[in-house]
Amino acid sequence: MQQLTPSNPPIIAVIGLGYVGLPLALAFSKHYQVIGYDLDQARVDALKKGEDTTLESDAEAIKNASNLSLTNELSLIASATVFIVTVPTPVNADKSPDLSSLLYASSQIASLLKRGDIVIYESTVYPGCTEEDCVPVLEKNSGLVFNKDFYCGYSPERINPGDKVNTLTKIQKITSGSTPEIAKYIDQLYASIITAGTYAAPSIKVAEAAKSIENAQRDINISFVNELALIFDKMGIDTQEVLDAAATKWNFLPFKPGLVGGHCIGVDPYYLAHKATLLGHSPQVILSGRKVNDAMSAFIGQKLIRLLEKASKSIKGAKVLLLGVTFKENCPDIRNSKVFEIVNFLKDKGLEVAVFDPFANATEVEATQGVQLITQLETYDAIVITVAHTFFASLDYVKLKNGPDAILFDTKSLLDKKIVTARL
Repeated sequence: MQQLTPSNPPIIAVIGLGYVGLPLALAFSKHYQVIGYDLDQARVDALKKGEDTTLESDAEAIKNASNLSLTNELSLIASATVFIVTVPTPVNADKSPDLSSLLYASSQIASLLKRGDIVIYESTVYPGCTEEDCVPVLEKNSGLVFNKDFYCGYSPERINPGDKVNTLTKIQKITSGSTPEIAKYIDQLYASIITAGTYAAPSIKVAEAAKSIENAQRDINISFVNELALIFDKMGIDTQEVLDAAATKWNFLPFKPGLVGGHCIGVDPYYLAHKATLLGHSPQVILSGRKVNDAMSAFIGQKLIRLLEKASKSIKGAKVLLLGVTFKENCPDIRNSKVFEIVNFLKDKGLEVAVFDPFANATEVEATQGVQLITQLETYDAIVITVAHTFFASLDYVKLKNGPDAILFDTKSLLDKKIVTARL
């Protein structure tokens, strides 16, 4: 592999134009020729108009990216010399890793591979996945030999949906490659766009492992405060007040209780746990944290029922408003959102549930979850803030409450404690 220089620029193909792929393609297009590829023709057509439903990139940035071409035709990325894979890696119903999109993308790339090409994976995987699962697909479908004819790298994505401060180029990037020479090349490639700098991991497996523990660590920390919330609820203690008091110690970690969804924190720990199990180790801490966090939607639903009963309100037919269905605040991403579990729980109890979210795509919500978002707010027997969208802080809750004894349950501690009935 030659030195990365202006006289020897790569042609980069980014496979998958979602939350990770599109910002990456735009960043690279400021320096190189980039081809963005996605199977979803509607997604590609929308992006060509400057429309990004993820809200991660604005229309002007997309329209002004003169070195970026967008396509859903595989043959049009054949000229690329560097292929970067940013497809989703979810879990199956049994919580086992779902590598179908990753392996399919690998097979597509393999049909185009040429000698000297590099395939870089950014999708979250377990340690060893790139070399043990993806490389065999690349070799089999290309007829080429790994580390002789083509090379691989792994540079885990660190996109934080909805965050307009810690954006792609401002977050230090881990890089790795299948040979020392390729590792250096890949590091230089990312260093050309990442202003926060890069960190060259000593191997692909180390880079994969680093990514897998980032979200597992956060998941475990959140599960701890969620368990505290369960305990303090039984004691009649306000969890947020306890956390505020404990935070006065300099090394106390500021985690808050709540629902854990999304494509990363609620999913990635299962990848590490899966690999550990295959190796004969039973991952106690990781899975116990997952168990606690997965139980929080049921706890919130049950607590709302208790609040209604305490207020002597009828459960069956009670009108409840849930504010927010996305997995986190100020973004439209509904992947693995636990709010839908609360919706189903309350409906099963006979409550009339209305759901409002100005960020979520109503068509997507109805198509994937069977839930119709409302556009007009009325008055309700109970209101539950499930997502801390900034917009919700400005609502007039007095007008939304069906009388002064209506329940206002703030699971995100978004509002002043004085105006709410309960917090998580």
